[in-house]
Amino acid sequence: MHMGRRSSAATITEVARAAEVSAATVSRVFNNRFVGDPTVAERVRRVAGELAYTPNHTARSLALGKTRAVALVVPDLANPAFQAILSSLSKAASRDGYRVLVADSEESAVDEPLLVDEVRRRCDAVVLCAPRMPDADLLSVAARLEPLVLINRPSPRIDAPSLSIDYGSGIRDLAQHLYELGHRHIVFLEGPPGSLSNRQRLDGLAAFAHQVGDVRLERRPGGVSTEDGVATAERVMATGATAVLAFNDLVAIGLLDGLHRLGARVPQDISVSGFDDIPFAKYTTPPLTTASVPNTELGTQAWHRMRALLRGEEPDHNLVFEPRVELRDSTAPPARGRGRITD
Repeated sequence: MHMGRRSSAATITEVARAAEVSAATVSRVFNNRFVGDPTVAERVRRVAGELAYTPNHTARSLALGKTRAVALVVPDLANPAFQAILSSLSKAASRDGYRVLVADSEESAVDEPLLVDEVRRRCDAVVLCAPRMPDADLLSVAARLEPLVLINRPSPRIDAPSLSIDYGSGIRDLAQHLYELGHRHIVFLEGPPGSLSNRQRLDGLAAFAHQVGDVRLERRPGGVSTEDGVATAERVMATGATAVLAFNDLVAIGLLDGLHRLGARVPQDISVSGFDDIPFAKYTTPPLTTASVPNTELGTQAWHRMRALLRGEEPDHNLVFEPRVELRDSTAPPARGRGRITD
């Protein structure tokens, strides 16, 4: 029976019904994967033409696993550190004809497993930066995400390339800098309790305190944002500490603002240091002492390993970067008579 042309395109279900086959058969015909009777394929194509059916190339790419897109999953895209990773990853991927989709978990470790499952269905692979995700959840989703590259989440139990930062050594070096300036009472503004990088910082500070002996290290809730930093200013001043190690630069920048509002001078009254060396850090008042993390290099190296996985090649070995302390004007020796532990 002859069918007239339609004014609107048909769906794959309508083509399947008219050709008296399944939708899966229609899909296989247009994906060049049909291996049955050639007359069936001919009938499907004829009916599709009569119904003005046009294959959904995006869906086809997803079905074939060839979207030429990879996803970057981060906990907070508002953080310039993650923006730097995204920028360098995107530039490196584009040179090989790939684009990068980005998914922001908004610091919700609970939602991350669902988020990464969803985004994996829309692309060929995942670059995962999930420092807050519980170990059990990470192990559960890892196999479903392959090809997978991990950033700041090394795991010997997951067979995926890994790039990470030695946060323990970075915080030790910052603490050592403050110690050599004469500070003996230091506050650490912690990051999220479930964060792997926060645990690494705590381990590094514990090792530092054990090594030097004569230092008082206090832990206070800090957070990850500038707003969190502003909110800590009164609590920090109440400790009587002469120096602060912030979880990251955003917290440190917020703290600088909060201290200024209280009339406290940095570094004359209290020294402040951050972590990451985001682009704004050198332009604060005063410029921020911090530990520099090569986030741009992280993105580039992540793509090199992802490209190898996509090509079926052996990726380069895992890398652990050591931060470098950038000394600026937000740290100085404590005022005379302050900073020493008294009995």
